[in-house]
Amino acid sequence: MEKPSTLLVHFDKGSSAMAGEIKADLEGSDVAAKVDAMKRAVMLLLNGETLPQLFITVVRYVLPSEDHTIQKLLLLYLEIIDKRDAATGRALPEMILICQNLRNNLQHPNEYIRGVTLRFLCRLSEPELLEPLVPSILENLGHRHHFIRRHALSAISAIYRLPHGDQLVPDGPELVERALASEQDASARRNAFLMLCACAQERAVAYLLSNADRVAEWPDLLQMAAVDLIRKVCRSPNRADKGRYIKIIISLLSSPSPAVVYECAGALVSLSSAPTAVRAAANTYCELLSSQSDNNVKLIVLDRLNELRTSHRDVMVDVVMDVLRALASPNLDVKRKVLDLVLDLLTHRNVEEVVLYLKKEVVKTQAGELEKGGEYRQMLVQAIHACAVEYPEVAGSVVHLLMDFLGDTNVAAAVDVVLFVREIIETNPKLRVSMIQRLIDTFYQIRASRVCSCALWILGEYSLSLSEVENAISTIKQCLGDLPFYTVSEEGEATDSSKPAQPLVNSVTVSSRRPVVLADGTYATQSAATEAISTPSVAPGSLSSTLNLRSLILSGDFFLAAVISCTLTKLVLRLEEVQPSKVEVNKACTGALLIMTSILQLGQSSYLPHPIDSDSCDRIVLCVRLLCNTGDDVRKVWLESCRQSFAKMLAEKQFRETEEMKAKAQISHAQPDDLIDFYHLKSRKGMSQLELEDEVQDDLKAATGGFTKDADDANRLNRILQLTGFSDPVYAEAFVTVNHYDIVLDVTIINRTKETLQNLCLELATMGDLKLVDRPQNYTLAPESSKQIRANIKVSSTETGVIFGNIVYETSNVMERSVVVLNDIHIDIMDYISPATCADVTFRNMWAEFEWENKVAVNTIIQNEKEFLDHIIKSTNMKCLTPPSALDGECGFLAANLYAKSVFGEDALVNISIEKQFDGKLSGYIRIRSKTQGIALSLGDKITLKQKGSSQLAGAFQFTCELCPSLLTAQHDPMARGADY
Repeated sequence: MEKPSTLLVHFDKGSSAMAGEIKADLEGSDVAAKVDAMKRAVMLLLNGETLPQLFITVVRYVLPSEDHTIQKLLLLYLEIIDKRDAATGRALPEMILICQNLRNNLQHPNEYIRGVTLRFLCRLSEPELLEPLVPSILENLGHRHHFIRRHALSAISAIYRLPHGDQLVPDGPELVERALASEQDASARRNAFLMLCACAQERAVAYLLSNADRVAEWPDLLQMAAVDLIRKVCRSPNRADKGRYIKIIISLLSSPSPAVVYECAGALVSLSSAPTAVRAAANTYCELLSSQSDNNVKLIVLDRLNELRTSHRDVMVDVVMDVLRALASPNLDVKRKVLDLVLDLLTHRNVEEVVLYLKKEVVKTQAGELEKGGEYRQMLVQAIHACAVEYPEVAGSVVHLLMDFLGDTNVAAAVDVVLFVREIIETNPKLRVSMIQRLIDTFYQIRASRVCSCALWILGEYSLSLSEVENAISTIKQCLGDLPFYTVSEEGEATDSSKPAQPLVNSVTVSSRRPVVLADGTYATQSAATEAISTPSVAPGSLSSTLNLRSLILSGDFFLAAVISCTLTKLVLRLEEVQPSKVEVNKACTGALLIMTSILQLGQSSYLPHPIDSDSCDRIVLCVRLLCNTGDDVRKVWLESCRQSFAKMLAEKQFRETEEMKAKAQISHAQPDDLIDFYHLKSRKGMSQLELEDEVQDDLKAATGGFTKDADDANRLNRILQLTGFSDPVYAEAFVTVNHYDIVLDVTIINRTKETLQNLCLELATMGDLKLVDRPQNYTLAPESSKQIRANIKVSSTETGVIFGNIVYETSNVMERSVVVLNDIHIDIMDYISPATCADVTFRNMWAEFEWENKVAVNTIIQNEKEFLDHIIKSTNMKCLTPPSALDGECGFLAANLYAKSVFGEDALVNISIEKQFDGKLSGYIRIRSKTQGIALSLGDKITLKQKGSSQLAGAFQFTCELCPSLLTAQHDPMARGADY
């Protein structure tokens, strides 16, 4: 974001005394004083001073100077001053005085003087001054020095492009074409070629096609100009030489200049949709991706490859491994984009190679040499997870490797691994036995509570055989250690029973004194002793390293303790089914009950600073009661329903992903009477293979509607805003085009009077994170004529902004300036955010991380919870992350998460929690969280405005007119136009 500059540059504005000092220094003979005086004069002119009295002095004393610095400052001075009469618009008569000096400079023996003078003439637009200088300019086309020839070609190009430039240099294109044929300097050739492209395109095309075999030998500057010409020519309807242009582009793909190669690849894709051309462009982008070290270049090239994927996925599948080589970049943003692109290009043919490459990258992260290796490993795990979910046949080759990272110090990466294991063990029954055994072997390495909870759930649900159940129970007991969790010595000190020599939990007594108020109102001092518990570090490989569950429970994590109780309950219930010996079952049940009661005893003791929470306590007590008295219905719920619910959740997730892919698929429609060219009936004489493929692709696009325009004229008309009233002397309306980072206002101004409006100016101002790019200009508007004015506004953040202003003009009858105030233009936040998806874990992490929250109370006439949710989703342009199955049913409550992403990369999180009251109305809150304040406030304002529902609001604005008994209904936006009705 742009911030105000803290550097203030001070410059004293001119005065009569300063003008006199400048004049005196210019009349002197001291060169240094003249240079300083010219600099001060230029600065004064740039700050708005006119200094008309200096012109004659400059002509008399500065023009004859031979000093190069003075001559350069003189040209700057002549460029800045007003050279036209404000009343007549014609060149001032005194400007003729400088023509002779300019002619002398154009014939000066010094090359520098000639060159800067020619460069100055490119900025002159007065035909009266340029006409006598044209012969001297043309003479410089044959000068021996390339510096002069280069600027002479630029001057001819600038003069020819003036409104009447073809009269000043009628044979300009012919002269430039002859100069181009004999020129050797790269910059001069480029200037000449650009002049032909702009002023005589047919000559430029003829020169390009005549030198088609030698284009690869041209300098890179000229090659870039040739590519631009090809782009421009091929946009025209007549593309007879398209094949020849494509051959030129392909020949330039081997250029040593990366800029030329990049432009050629983009031009090739825009010219041809043939698989050969697209494949050549994709290979070129991949070479740039691997050869360029700049991360910004890599990101831009990846964007181009992603664009190719959207329209030519079949071709891009063949370059997946080339794209993967970009993972060697140390930048995480580049790695993330590469992985996202590769995941969209997976097929049955390349998925094994991709997964093998990702496995090698995971192994590299173990070395610890990579910067931010933990974050990179997490990205790789997520990518492998996506591959295995879409193509289950590759899961067996990666799941055992990834399970080694369950004890990763990066908790986020470990969570991704255990979630991957949980999904794969459900979707791949063949891997269940080996995965359970691997999980039991590596369980003691897990250190994160969330990972332990998920791993315990997996053991409880998928340990089916006798050996698996017994090994799981044994592993859990080993990780819990000896019972009870603490003992009380004779001195009354509580210690960990598992390590009497060195307590796992150290107790430090801290005394505190504070004043208290007694019952009779007097003050006293109370002393209190508290125990601070600390866990010493455990050396790897020691006995304590296996007591991960015990350490977490002693740290106060009773949610994990409840998960352990539920897992042991499931394992004991399943042991009853697979173990024929009742003695072993009773032994396991007794051990599980002992563990649960020990946890409850620990939670209700004073050994820990915080007692067990009620939810965890109730859950553990339920498990105890269940083991003491088990029924068939309860057994079915615990052993079957949980896994069935998980399988149903995975199926719904897969269904949603499939539906999203179908929605993203491009659907093209063709009109029934569109012309179709039959490829096999065409003449193939003289056509290359690429041209034949291109013809086929064009026919396919025509048949499927690929050439149809997506722009809807009705939607464009909705973007027109009326800025003034019909009774104002000046009528104005604006067409608003909202791009990603800027807003373009095409304002149409109509003079409705019979008078000429002079110095008409559109003055705009902004509020919010909007910034005007262009300065307003003055125009003259004839009676009943119109003028199109374009204003560019830069957007720096996702925030609702307001554009306001007025139109100021003068007339010949009224001496004062007239002002017409314009209606405000409100820039909607909905133009910058789009629906997006993210994982539930990512949503929760962002919800906990973001600091800006806007809480909006529900105030609506809508009485149905789902209807209100759909209305909010439609009004905010967000995506509902809550699956439809979670929203089914009529319970009177609804909670849903919405997510969207802005074009600036900002995340918008919304949580809707509503309930239905007894009177049928909805109540609750809509909470919005984001990383920046602007998007939270703007989205909250939008929801507050829109949450009532359009149909109910429109009905609220129905009323009976006193003059007409009929019922009138507001057809427009009732919030904006209600007052008019």
